[in-house]
Amino acid sequence: MIGHIARKELAELVRDGRFRWAAAIVAGLLLVSAGAGWTRYRDVSAQHAAAAAATRAHWLGQGEKNPHSAAHYGIYAFKPRLPLSFLDQGVDEFAGTTVWLEAHRQNDFMMRPAQDATAAQRFGNATAAGVLQLLVPLLVVLLAFGAFAGEREQGTLRQTLALGVSRTQVAWGKALGIAGALALLLVPAALLGAAALLLGSAGAVAPTFGRGAVLVAVYLAYFGVFLAVSLAVSARASSSRLALLVLLGFWAVNGLIAPRVAVDLSKRLDPAPTAFEFARAIQAELSEPMDVARLEREVLDQYGVETLDALPVNFAGIRLQASEEHGDVVFDRHYGALWDAFGRQSRTHEAIGALSPLLAVRALSMGLAGTDVEQHRHFAAAAEAYRRSLVKAMNDDLAFSSVGVAAYAAGPELWESVPAFTYEAPRLASVLGSRTMSLIVLGLWVLGSLLVAAGAVRRAPVD
Repeated sequence: MIGHIARKELAELVRDGRFRWAAAIVAGLLLVSAGAGWTRYRDVSAQHAAAAAATRAHWLGQGEKNPHSAAHYGIYAFKPRLPLSFLDQGVDEFAGTTVWLEAHRQNDFMMRPAQDATAAQRFGNATAAGVLQLLVPLLVVLLAFGAFAGEREQGTLRQTLALGVSRTQVAWGKALGIAGALALLLVPAALLGAAALLLGSAGAVAPTFGRGAVLVAVYLAYFGVFLAVSLAVSARASSSRLALLVLLGFWAVNGLIAPRVAVDLSKRLDPAPTAFEFARAIQAELSEPMDVARLEREVLDQYGVETLDALPVNFAGIRLQASEEHGDVVFDRHYGALWDAFGRQSRTHEAIGALSPLLAVRALSMGLAGTDVEQHRHFAAAAEAYRRSLVKAMNDDLAFSSVGVAAYAAGPELWESVPAFTYEAPRLASVLGSRTMSLIVLGLWVLGSLLVAAGAVRRAPVD
């Protein structure tokens, strides 16, 4: 009986011109946004690869010079884009993916597309994730609001129940029919996405498909929440018009109001300094002079000599490295506090997900796409660790290889001794571990919506 109801519901939806037009619009937007994201992913990946090769070649071909000058010459580091980022660009458009690594400074990220975009461009920068998070749930609402209320208004619900069909069977049949209609839209999109991942993943595709499989499960759970809520409201509403009004209100709160409230509340609870305030605070601490006299005494005592000229090392290199380490303490304190503030803001977003499943899904989507704040911090930490190792290698060479040389200059051997920068993104288990709260919130939404739907269907009025 459930199968008969599902086939009947699917047939009616497919024949309905309103569904065909709505599905065509959503499918078109999904295709265009995913295609644009895919093109951008391929272009940016190619540009990063070419730029990384070029900056490495510049480093190796810089010629003979003082090692500390080479540290100031520096090198660029580029955050690799994961294949799933074509679906959800996350914070990359705002935080940047390129950083200049040089001596004495931990620089901010550059190349932020949102920084140069106009207000109209930002509004029009649609992504596949945005379509899945906002428009597909709206389509679910439009398909399901009359599932019970419409049948009741037409008088067919009483006839169906008079045949011995239970309300639960009707609900399952309706749910499967609506899910089948959505599958006509989403299954081809998922297949195209899988093909895109297969074509775009460099090396082993298992990690990417693992993330992709979890991402599919997350969005299916999200659509399931809207389907269950829609059936519950339709079962209890006195008319299909009232059911549509209530569900549109739920959709608006979930997709339009709750995200804005989450942003404002998180910024109020855990404010972060402005870029100007942050830079000024760091500069104020860096301007405090280092105790060079104390460093001299420590080095002289370490080597058991009386004067700097008697040292078996070049004190200039040691002093430069000590200055680096003094600055590293300042950077760690300020950047650590900044990242912690961003982390608390992210957790506030996730907690507010109890009022809006979209917030939980958005956090999981960005995490699986590799474009959330946590993975941006992971890359920033890797780039900073590389910067410090590069600068230390230059200062150590100056300290231990230039003793007794008036105008010391290192050559290609030193530049080649510094390995190229490489980065490995966090594994899936690590990503999910950092998104435990969102997983729990989404799971509670699924369980709660099913329980509410079951209760509402059992008490659904016939007339």
